[in-house]
Parts: sequence; structure tokens; C-alpha cells
Amino acid sequence: MHPFAVLGDPVRRRLVEVLATGERPAGELVDLVGGEFGITQSAVSQQLQVLRKKGFATVRSAGRRRIYALDPEPLRSIGAWIAYYRQFWESALDDLADEIERGKAQLVQRGRSAS
Repeated sequence: MHPFAVLGDPVRRRLVEVLATGERPAGELVDLVGGEFGITQSAVSQQLQVLRKKGFATVRSAGRRRIYALDPEPLRSIGAWIAYYRQFWESALDDLADEIERGKAQLVQRGRSAS
């Protein structure tokens, strides 16, 4: 499964968002994400399993609890892919920023002229 396909699912994307803030016990993830999406513990566990198998998450045992953490490696590969394509929109965004600044300068100039 391609990393974008993994993140294409809103439940998995939300789990990644939560794990990006730090390690979380499985029960907490089930309560939070299961509650937000109205899904069962089993459904959340299935999505966590996908994240583990595809390298987005790691799990460790702490007594009887399973603690999940984000593994950033797949996100790095997505970042590299995006970096390559950034060239197609960066200059357009730079041009837009320049145009906004010109517009602001014109508004300031008009304000001075009206005074």
C-alpha cells in the first residue's frame, strides 16, 4: 500500500495526527478516535494494525497496555515526494505574495493621498 493510500483513510490520518503529538496507549486512541468517528474498538485496532504494518506506527508493551508511537520514516518519503513537486507551485505562491504586497502598498499610498 502506497503511503498516500495509508493516509487516504480519515481514521488512519487522524491516528497519525494524534500520534504526532506523542506516544499514546491503545485504549486512549480507541476512546478518542473511536468516539470522533463513531467506530468500535475493533475498527480502531484494525486501523492501528495497518499503520504498524505499513511502518507509520510502532507499538511496545508496558505491562498490560500497548503503547503506540509514530514512526516518521514514511512521512519523510512523502515529504521528499512533495519537495520534488513543490517547484510547480512555489513560484506561483511567490508571485501571489508579491502581488499582495503591491496591493497593500497601493492601499497605504491611497490612504496618504486622501489625508
